[in-house]
Amino acid sequence: MVFVVIIRLETVAGKIYSGQFANSKIFIREGATRMKSLKGTKTAENLMKAFAGESQARTRYTYYASTAKKEGYVQISNLFTETADNEKEHAKRFFKFLLEDLQGEMVNIHADYPVAWGDTKANLLAAAKGENEEWAELYPHFADVADQEGFPAVATAFRKIAEVEKHHEARYRKLHDNLVNNTVYQKNTTVEWKCNNCGYIHTGDSAPELCPACVHPQGHFEVFVETY
Repeated sequence: MVFVVIIRLETVAGKIYSGQFANSKIFIREGATRMKSLKGTKTAENLMKAFAGESQARTRYTYYASTAKKEGYVQISNLFTETADNEKEHAKRFFKFLLEDLQGEMVNIHADYPVAWGDTKANLLAAAKGENEEWAELYPHFADVADQEGFPAVATAFRKIAEVEKHHEARYRKLHDNLVNNTVYQKNTTVEWKCNNCGYIHTGDSAPELCPACVHPQGHFEVFVETY
């Protein structure tokens, strides 16, 4: 009698090896398996630190979005909200690694987190600083530790998310520069401005004080760029 057994191993996918044992024929198909245990590792601590940091950043950005909206900067408010949603997904990615092995357990960490909430100009700088720390310092270090401890998938996640945080920092700094230089609604060249309330498109070097179509204030205008 011949028995066929499929065994999954964490090696290169796609190849099949066979071997003989008594009257049984064993087929070993390569594929993915569970990640090695995170228990007691620095990587587990780093994942929890990153989860906590991303979760707090998300919450701060929702506060910053509210402040920007109250100050009349609807575009900046929307970008804070968009970035908050990005951070939620980053947090989820890190948390899922922990759930694979540590469901229901406690992970003790020691870390410092910022206390910052002011006007929109200050909030943009605070946000940029936090993003810089993540992509330039924390996540590269966390990735290296994950590699050393044998967690390549975790290392890749840290490095790829760091790329996103680098973009976030650049955007926050550009928005801050626009505020400082008074170029949020005034450019040195003719551009298209879109009212994000009704969709009206205005062409000029500055956004209108009021939207001619829906009469919403200037704060609802942003530079229009097609994304298709």
